[in-house]
Amino acid sequence: MFGVLLGIVAIVLLLGVSYLLSNDKRNINFRAIIIMLGIQFILTWLLLKTTTGLKVVDTISTGFNKLLEYGMEGVDFVVGGWIPEGQSPFFVNVLLILVFTSAFLSLLTHLKILPYIIKFVGGLLSKVTGLPQIESFNAINSIFFGQADAILAIKAHIKSLNKNRLFIISTSAMASVSAALIASYMTMLPSKFVLIAVVLNVFSALIVASIVAPVKVSKEEEEIDINEMIHTKNVFEAIGSGAMDGGKVALIVSVMLIAYLGILALVNGIFDGVFGMDLTTMVGYVFAPIAYLMGIPGNEMITAGSVMGTKLIANEFAAIMQFQPMMADLSEKTVSILSTFLISFASIGSIGIVSGAVQAIDGAKGKEVGAFGLKMLLVATMASILSATVVGLFL
Repeated sequence: MFGVLLGIVAIVLLLGVSYLLSNDKRNINFRAIIIMLGIQFILTWLLLKTTTGLKVVDTISTGFNKLLEYGMEGVDFVVGGWIPEGQSPFFVNVLLILVFTSAFLSLLTHLKILPYIIKFVGGLLSKVTGLPQIESFNAINSIFFGQADAILAIKAHIKSLNKNRLFIISTSAMASVSAALIASYMTMLPSKFVLIAVVLNVFSALIVASIVAPVKVSKEEEEIDINEMIHTKNVFEAIGSGAMDGGKVALIVSVMLIAYLGILALVNGIFDGVFGMDLTTMVGYVFAPIAYLMGIPGNEMITAGSVMGTKLIANEFAAIMQFQPMMADLSEKTVSILSTFLISFASIGSIGIVSGAVQAIDGAKGKEVGAFGLKMLLVATMASILSATVVGLFL
């Protein structure tokens, strides 16, 4: 009971901070906020506390695992002979699968299967909550595509968006993850919390961003054109283009991890030598109170805080790599809450990715995104905290 009360206090505090940060308190759509919070609670309860919900999550997880098996056929054919028996290199087992999943998503997009699903669900979300169509569409679209690709899908609308609408669009992109990466995350974290986080983050980003930057639009809003999402001429180009994009992401993530983890180890060594405590532990103390409010036990909050700090400073992969060796020694509740928190792109490096994507469409709008970049990162991180806290209420 105490944990539930603590979680409720955390959510109230988070919403209170969002309200204080709001640039237009009079126009906050409280009806939409309440509806989305209600949806989050119902979905989390269904997925974690009911037999049907657990079966749904298990079925989806099984589907992703089957998809991984198919993808690994290609990986094994190319690099299988290079890997010693019993070894499990991160690049091969986690990152190379991105080539397959990205190609698969590109194929579904070309066939207009994904675009129609995204448009339908986004339209439904808009009707239920009363939020604008573009923001709702982008939030759903961000589940499937990376930060830059999600924004490119609405490029025709970027120029007409005011600052608040641009903030919500950008924050939703940062608070999400790409579906191409979900299979990779599921090889490293409990799959059901990866899936739950993906869904909850849609609502969490819209909840916090809509409080911080409220919007009002007329009913005569321009219709979303799903053809803007399709950039390939035929099936073979779609597969090839998707595979190339997946390969680039795998390489980029590898390079970033080498840099971030190496520099983090260097900085930790310097701090430990000078202050007698490494930077990761220091950051852990900063995030520890937040971790405790999210529902993480007091004796594990500093450890959890250090992982949360690593994600903010580096990225989610670096944090997961730090988190994995700890999981066996942490409580199930801590593992579940942290696993939910880690599934988003909210990190310092993402500011450049999101602003760069908008810059490529419209230079002036790109500068606006750059100007509110740190605020966007704060709100996207708050969205991750909200998702993790909601999960904590039902554990």
